[in-house]
Amino acid sequence: MMAVLVKSGEDIFKKVLDGITYRIKAKSSNIVVIKSELDPKAETEEYTHEGEEVRIVLEGKIECKVGNIHYTMEAGDVIWHPSNIPHKMKNIGDRKAVYITIGTPPTFI
Repeated sequence: MMAVLVKSGEDIFKKVLDGITYRIKAKSSNIVVIKSELDPKAETEEYTHEGEEVRIVLEGKIECKVGNIHYTMEAGDVIWHPSNIPHKMKNIGDRKAVYITIGTPPTFI
């Protein structure tokens, strides 16, 4: 396989929880790309797993907790961290927050 194109508005997989929508945009045996949308005040569970993650905030204001450190992120901000450190995301703004997570290996779902 040479390439996989997922057009805007399409998802490989979609999961909706309380105030959070996860959309898998690309996935292989080595990497996963997830677009996440958090309603105001929504937050993810705290996770730990193998690998590494990069997050890019597209819209809104997010608090990214990695270990015991809280990082405030806004549109255009990028964070990298090892995935074996406990981490979670929370929308601390008053409108929807959107971010992309690139993870390797693909441990989500």
